[in-house]
Amino acid sequence: MKGFAVILLVVVAMVQLFMAKPGAAISCGQVESQISPCLTYLSEGGTPSPSCCSGVKTLSQSLQTTQDRQTACGCLKTAASHYTNLKPDAASQLPTKCGVSIGVPISPTVDCSKIQ
Repeated sequence: MKGFAVILLVVVAMVQLFMAKPGAAISCGQVESQISPCLTYLSEGGTPSPSCCSGVKTLSQSLQTTQDRQTACGCLKTAASHYTNLKPDAASQLPTKCGVSIGVPISPTVDCSKIQ
């Protein structure tokens, strides 16, 4: 059942990704689509997969404005609240382990309105 929920989430995210208009602000569907390959790493730790890091890098390149970063922050907080087995240390270290800075702390306690 858990696997089905993850697959459903990915499908919904992909549909939203393709429906996004060029130049439009980033959507939660886009954020979730880019981060979904990281679910194993986020719940088990270790080393993020190449597809995970590719998604994180793509996400990083998509966060061009303060609004994009604040939206992505809110999306990440909401997505994280749906998974009880995520490791906070793995989440906070993900961008560094993938060699990028996304400008958004991955933490359930961050105040997204303060992100510049």
